Amino acid sequence: MHPASPHQHRSRLNVSGTGATPGQSQSPPDSFTLSPQQHHPHHSQQQQQHTVQISSSAHPYQGLKTSENDDMGCVELLATAISVLIMILTFPISVFICFKVVSEYERAVIFRMGRLRSGGARGPGVFFVLPCVDDYYPVDLRTVSFDVPPQEVLSKDSVTVTVDAVVYYRISDPLKAVIQVSNYSHSTRLLAATTLRNVLGTRNLSELLTERETISHTMQMSLDEATDPWGVKVERVEIKDVSLPTALQRAMAAEAEAAREARAKVIAAEGEMKSSRALKEASEIISASPSALQLRYLQTLSSISAEKNSTIIFPLPMELLTPFLNSSAQLAANAHATPSPLHRHQHQHQHHQ
Repeated sequence: MHPASPHQHRSRLNVSGTGATPGQSQSPPDSFTLSPQQHHPHHSQQQQQHTVQISSSAHPYQGLKTSENDDMGCVELLATAISVLIMILTFPISVFICFKVVSEYERAVIFRMGRLRSGGARGPGVFFVLPCVDDYYPVDLRTVSFDVPPQEVLSKDSVTVTVDAVVYYRISDPLKAVIQVSNYSHSTRLLAATTLRNVLGTRNLSELLTERETISHTMQMSLDEATDPWGVKVERVEIKDVSLPTALQRAMAAEAEAAREARAKVIAAEGEMKSSRALKEASEIISASPSALQLRYLQTLSSISAEKNSTIIFPLPMELLTPFLNSSAQLAANAHATPSPLHRHQHQHQHHQ
C-alpha cells in the first residue's frame, strides 16, 4: 500500500474496550468508533463519528473459536525464549530447521505450544517456525478422488443390489480440516459409504438403473452439507456400477425376451394385415386391365431369369385355354347325346325279344 499524502483524509480509530486491566486477557471488541479528521480548512472543525458493529460472521475463521489471540502464560513465554536462544546459538544450522516451504497447492497450519498461531494458514511459499515449540501440518488443497467400496443395498422394492461409486472432494478451509476433525479423509470415506446406502435405500430398482445422475446429485448435496463443518467441499459423486444377482438377471432377461417376442408377433400380424390389404388393392387394379396380368407375368419371368436357374416355371394364362376347354366340353355333350352302334344293336335285340 502507498503511504497516504498530507492532502488525503486521515482517520483516528478509537476502540471501545471493556475496561479490562492490563493483566487480564482482552477479547476482540464487538464494536468500535471511527472518528475521521479532515485537514481541509473548511472542515477542520467538523467531526463525524461512526459506530461499526462487527458480527461474529466477520471472523476470519468463519466462526471457528481458537485461542491464538489469548495471552501466553509464563511457561509458554519461557519456552519461547529458550527456543529463540537455541535458534541464535545454532544459527547456521537452525536456518534449515526454522524455514519451511509449502507448494502452491498446499497450506500449512502452525501451532505454537498447542495453540493456533495468528494469521491463519501459511502458504504458498516460505514461512518461519521456532524449533521445539512450533508444529505445522501441511494440507493439500487439490481435488482428491476415492472409490466407495461396493455396498450391498436393499432397494425400496426389496431387491438386493451391489452398488459402488466414486467421490471427488477438496479442502476448502485448511483450519477446519485440521482443528475440527481428526482425519478428514477417513471420515469423508466412511460418510460417503453411509450416505450411499441411505440414498439408495429409498429408490426402486428401476430408478437405480435409469436415474443415476439424479441419485449422484442427491448424494453430492448430502455429503457437501455434512462435510462443510470439516472444511471439506464435495465436488462430484458418480455411480460407477449397479450389480444384480444372477437369478434376478435371468428373470429380467426372460421377461425382456418374452416382451420382445410378444412385440414381434404383434408387428408380424400388423404386417400381414397391411400386406393383405395391399394385395387386395393390387388384385382390384389388375382385374380392371387384363393386359396388366400378362405384364406381371413377364416381370416375374425377368426376375427369375436373372437368377440363372435351370428350371423356369412359365405361368400360362387361362384365357388361352378357354377355346380348348369349350370344344372338349361340346364333344363330351355330343357323345352323351348320340348313342354308339353297339348300343343301338343291343337296343334292337332287346326289342325283338
